[in-house]
Amino acid sequence: MDQPTLRTDRLELVPLADEHLEYEVELDADPEVMRYLTGRAMTRAETEAAHRRRLAAGRDGLGLWAGFAEAGFVGWWLLRPPHGPDQPAVEGEAELGYRLLRERWRRGYASEGARELVRYGFAELGLDRVFAQTMAVNTPSRATMTASGLSFARAYISAGTYDDPIAGAEQGEVEYEITRPTWTSVCRNWS
Repeated sequence: MDQPTLRTDRLELVPLADEHLEYEVELDADPEVMRYLTGRAMTRAETEAAHRRRLAAGRDGLGLWAGFAEAGFVGWWLLRPPHGPDQPAVEGEAELGYRLLRERWRRGYASEGARELVRYGFAELGLDRVFAQTMAVNTPSRATMTASGLSFARAYISAGTYDDPIAGAEQGEVEYEITRPTWTSVCRNWS
C-alpha cells in the first residue's frame, strides 16, 4: 500500500519525496527546532543522509509526509513502524512524530496533522496502537501529544547512547499512546 495524500481543514500532507529536501534542510538547520532531537542544528550532509533514511521508512502505507498550508511548507509528520532500542517491534503499532518550522509553532498545526495521522492509522491501516516519544523536558511536544489524543504511558531512561548528550537528557524520556478502543470511543469524531 502506498502512502496517500492526506488533508485536514488547513493542511495537505503529501508523501515525502526528493522534491522536499530543501524544506528538510531549512527545518534541520534551525537549532531551536533540533533542540530536543540533536541538541544542535544539523549540517546539510546530515540532513541529506536523514532524508534518504526518511524515504526508506515508507512502506505498507507508513512513512513521512510533508505538510503544506496556504502560506507554504509547515513541516513534516511521520507514522512509521517501531524501531530502535526503546521501541520493540510490535505488529499493529506505529510511532507518531512531527517537526515544524519555528514560525509555524503554536498555531495548532502539529496537533492537527498528528490527529490526521492517528485517524489514518486506525481507520485506514487498522493499527492497534499509536505512540510517540520525546524527552521528558520537551513540554511543547508533550502538549501536542495530549492535544492529539495520546495519553502518558511511561517514563524511561533511553537505552540509546549519545556522544554529546542533549541538555535535559538526564531527566529521561516519556512515551504517550493511544489505542484503537480509545480512539474509537473518544477521538473518532474530532475535526
